[in-house]
Amino acid sequence: MKITEVRTHPLEAGLSRSFAYSRGQYATRMAMVVEIETDAGLIGWGECYGPARINAAVVEHFRPFLIGQDPFRTEWLWHEIYARYRDHGQKGVVIQGLSGVDIALWDLKGKILGQPIHRLMGGPLRTEVAAYATGLYRRDAGKPEVYLAEEAAGYCEEGFSAVKLKVGFGIDEDARVTQAVRRAIGPDRGLMVDANHAYDTVAAIRLGRKIEPFDIGWFEEPVIPEDAAGHLAVKTALTIPVASGECEFTRFGFRDLIAQRAVDIVQPDTCAAGGLSECKKIADMTAAYGLRYSPHVWGTGIAVAASLQLLAVLPSLTPPSFHPIEPLLEFDRTEHPFRMKILTQPIEHARGKVAVPQGPGLGIEIDRDALRHFRVR
Repeated sequence: MKITEVRTHPLEAGLSRSFAYSRGQYATRMAMVVEIETDAGLIGWGECYGPARINAAVVEHFRPFLIGQDPFRTEWLWHEIYARYRDHGQKGVVIQGLSGVDIALWDLKGKILGQPIHRLMGGPLRTEVAAYATGLYRRDAGKPEVYLAEEAAGYCEEGFSAVKLKVGFGIDEDARVTQAVRRAIGPDRGLMVDANHAYDTVAAIRLGRKIEPFDIGWFEEPVIPEDAAGHLAVKTALTIPVASGECEFTRFGFRDLIAQRAVDIVQPDTCAAGGLSECKKIADMTAAYGLRYSPHVWGTGIAVAASLQLLAVLPSLTPPSFHPIEPLLEFDRTEHPFRMKILTQPIEHARGKVAVPQGPGLGIEIDRDALRHFRVR
């Protein structure tokens, strides 16, 4: 079997209301979907996290090399592409493009063999994954300590056992809003905070000490991703676990972050850090160091499905145990016009739990009409 075509689908849609995090404001949602076809007529789907048009250009550049290749050779293809672009693409959009290709190839392998990816990877260890709700972004109007508290309480009413709050808007405001959200969700729900590297080490530690009394599950990206020593300084100064990794790439980047024990929780994005092939290696390395793995997920149903397939095969941190520490799925609750519309069967949660798709490959089917509707023109 040979690859006969590689297609890119950059997607975009405007939002009814913009929302902000510490680094900027969103008025649109974008994604880049990869489609790989074989001479048997089978099609694999993948997704690249990051700037859609740039990722599309990267994958288009891979296309001549991929045409004619055996889709089963995922490991060889990954290393061959990585080596060809090593001088210019050890991190960033080259790896994001490679991630989408790798996911599509795994989807193809599953479809060829009639098995979900998690079975090809040796699982499943679980058939559903506990999810936490990501949302709680800033709005243009209103008091954040009021509308974010209401939003967080709503997620808990839906059944989520944990929520993640965006911080990075000033130490005093962040502390005030964190306290309001904790009061709204009560003491028994998890509460994580994510600064999206808005602070330096001094400010991150100051904020951390102000919010420590609110039982924070983790402090995500407290400082810039390049600063592993800064992560370690924050981790050392606080009782709050430190999480990071959505801006890191491949086992080589994570090796340094993990070996320095700069974080407690490792957060690769499957659609950015190297795809399923690479993120399984990162997860194994994370486990070897006794750290936790909780992937960053910010994309369409393809990204969610890929993350679920990997999470299905990751062991708990303390097996066997009456209270095993299981990996968590990030479940984005913000407005996204095509997140699930591009799937014929949306992936939904049930009281904060998300079932692992059981169909061949990623276990999803793409709605081509929706794909055409949201394609960038």
